[in-house]
Amino acid sequence: MLTFNGTLEITDFYNIIFDNQQITIDESVIETLDKSFNFLKEFSENKVIYGVNTGFGPMAQYKIKDSERIELQYNLIRSHASGTGQPIPPMYVKAAMVARMNTLSLGNSGVHKSVVKLMAEFINRDITPLIYEHGGVGASGDLVQLAHLALVLIGEGEVFYKGERRQTKDVFDMENLKPISVELREGLALMNGTSVMTGIGLVNTLYTRRLLNWTVACSAAINEIVKAYDDHLSEELNNSKKHAGQQQIAQSMREHLKDSKLTRKREHHLYSKNEDVSVFKEKVQEYYSLRCVPQILGPVLDTLNSVEKILIEEVNSANDNPIVDIEKQHVYHGGNFHGDYVSLEMDKLKIVVTKLSMLSERQLNYLLNARLNDMLPPFVNLGKLGLNFGMQGVQFTATSTTAENQMLSNPMYVHSIPNNNDNQDIVSMGTNAALTTKKVIENAFEVVAIELITIIQAIEYLDVKDSVSAKTRKIYDDIRKIVPIFTKDVIMYPYVNLVKDFIINNKSY
Repeated sequence: MLTFNGTLEITDFYNIIFDNQQITIDESVIETLDKSFNFLKEFSENKVIYGVNTGFGPMAQYKIKDSERIELQYNLIRSHASGTGQPIPPMYVKAAMVARMNTLSLGNSGVHKSVVKLMAEFINRDITPLIYEHGGVGASGDLVQLAHLALVLIGEGEVFYKGERRQTKDVFDMENLKPISVELREGLALMNGTSVMTGIGLVNTLYTRRLLNWTVACSAAINEIVKAYDDHLSEELNNSKKHAGQQQIAQSMREHLKDSKLTRKREHHLYSKNEDVSVFKEKVQEYYSLRCVPQILGPVLDTLNSVEKILIEEVNSANDNPIVDIEKQHVYHGGNFHGDYVSLEMDKLKIVVTKLSMLSERQLNYLLNARLNDMLPPFVNLGKLGLNFGMQGVQFTATSTTAENQMLSNPMYVHSIPNNNDNQDIVSMGTNAALTTKKVIENAFEVVAIELITIIQAIEYLDVKDSVSAKTRKIYDDIRKIVPIFTKDVIMYPYVNLVKDFIINNKSY
């Protein structure tokens, strides 16, 4: 059980989202919410407070009667629940709920405590609001997507429950739940923030770290099976460049290969007894996709760490408007809802994940092209050349998917379109950036899955499964349980999908 106290770390997100850890709300959070709510209620009685007794956005110049304040909040929620497209998968919506709940728990929003309590019940009972992909511009927060969350909290809209899409009111009846109390600004406070883009973004970082681990493993395995020289992974070479990511990737690969019987020492082959050689039969240095892995994946790791840091800062921040300050007994109006931080970080992440998929595709091509590796049959074909095709067909898929990633990696951060009667005259498109990054990561898993199958086939052809490192042997054994040795051509798409599912959901690598 995780005690919710208003501060979340990336491990907390992992435990809640991936391991379905239950949560409980610390009593200090309830006390803070009560103080914030009561202060705002009293403070707003004789003052103009945006979203409490005014309209919203360009309609803020209209004063709202006290008798219409509650109706105002319901109108905002219902009118903005206007998303379209595909539903965001429940895992990502759950992450958005956790993010929003944490922000509201800080006490800077003035919401009634029933909001946080009901969100906790949703998380613990695996009730997930229906939220659509299309609708957010990421400026006044994720207004449209969060409106769908708010809609469910007032007992309306739809949810996913026990694998089915159902009406919220029916699930409330089954689970004996009651809607939130809409008292002051619960509608605006729920909608006016960056929690959807941040929640999706945090799941993206968790999947990217897993994807990176697989790519490092594939890179090490390829170096191993082609008997590459190991000095390009040496501590001496990589520590002469002062980037932490490069050093860590090289160290991970050295650890992977420490018991391999296949990698070679340059001093054993090229640093002596070569006086009579005029042309070397083998390449003196490996292709860049093998030799420069620390320099290519190092920036991926450094960027991932930076993105994760910024997103954790965002999820632990007040990101709506206005901001209630209990200590100063004041309310501040501004733009903490703007999603530029998240949008930029998502663009950075999708760029480096695209580069990762490009590396995987080039390594795959190296294995499939007999003229490059000079040790494997074309397309790692274990059957009869000409009659059988081996991995030829799936290379098209990997190339196509990598090309899509290259197109999708164009930045969303700079694609602002003014809207809302030009009140939102520059926007972040943060939710679009986060969702596009999600797609890029999923694509990269497909490319790596194809590469993994090819590596296993190559190990089979070379008959080196007893000479590879223990880590490569474990990968070989695990993938072989999914994909049998094939010499004759087989239908490949089920195997690619099974391996993709395995590497996405496997926690042991």
